[in-house]
This record gives sequence, C-alpha cells and structure tokens, in this order.
Amino acid sequence: QVQLVESGGGSVQAGGSLRLSCVVSEDSCSRKSMAWFRQLLGKEREGVAAISSGVMFTVVADSVKGRFTISRDNARNSVYQQMNSLNPEATAMYYCAASDFQYLSSLYMLDSGKYNSWGQGTQVTVSS
Repeated sequence: QVQLVESGGGSVQAGGSLRLSCVVSEDSCSRKSMAWFRQLLGKEREGVAAISSGVMFTVVADSVKGRFTISRDNARNSVYQQMNSLNPEATAMYYCAASDFQYLSSLYMLDSGKYNSWGQGTQVTVSS
C-alpha cells in the first residue's frame, strides 16, 4: 500500500499563501497520476488540482484557477500545491491522492474515484 504524507497546511489571513507538500512512500510515484482534493466537514470531497505522470499535464478546478498551481518532483517522490490569494472559502482539509493510472482523461483527473491511495490530510484555515 502506497503511503502519502501531506504537510504545509496552517492558518493564514485572506490574501496569503501556503504551499502544500505530499511525499509518496515509493519510487513508483513517477508512474502515478497525483492530485489534491479538499473537503469541508459534512461536504463531499472536491478535486482541486491534478497532474499526470510523464508530460505532467495538469488540471485545476475553475474555483482556484489562476491562484493554485500543482507541480511534482519525481526525484523526491513529491507533489506540491502552491496556493496564492487565499480566501476563506479555501478553508478545508486538503488531501493528497495517487492513482495507478499514469494518464487520465482531463474529464477524470479530478474524479476521486480514480484515485486509490490517500493521505491523512492537512488542514488549511483562511481567516477574513
């Protein structure tokens, strides 16, 4: 079972920035599609950003487009999410996820059902 460990969450004021990191336990990370999801208590998990293996095609949710960027460093088995211009609506638990699919159609890259390994999450809180 692949293990994912997130870090980088915290509390910031609106307009601030955070950078989330996710370290994957095995070298096969380079062959996996990776993504960030977020979830508020009592709400469904929402796809935020995803990145494929290889050419590193990315997809970002419309709600964060232009403010959030996903990237990966396969040499470090890591995936990152840079979050700028944060607003209170970004407050949530953020989860890193890995898919055994190297490449997913852009239609499915933010579909949680395509990911089979999940981290424990890191909390992001944005105050106004």
